[in-house]
Amino acid sequence: MDSIRDNLINECVDIMKREDIKNEIKSLFKPIINMLLKDIYPYILISMLFVIISFLLVLGIFILLIKYRI
Repeated sequence: MDSIRDNLINECVDIMKREDIKNEIKSLFKPIINMLLKDIYPYILISMLFVIISFLLVLGIFILLIKYRI
């Protein structure tokens, strides 16, 4: 039973290694990935904005602490 499963897995891996199958899978998933990226793009921008704002706030606090020590 184990050898049948191993043989099946090996056959699937061999099929997936073929270049034409890779291209077919890419062409199949490309529209789905593009649609997902289009939907989450604003959220990516907002999260990047929050990261930049938090960096600036931490930098400001650091500068205030340096001025306070001197």
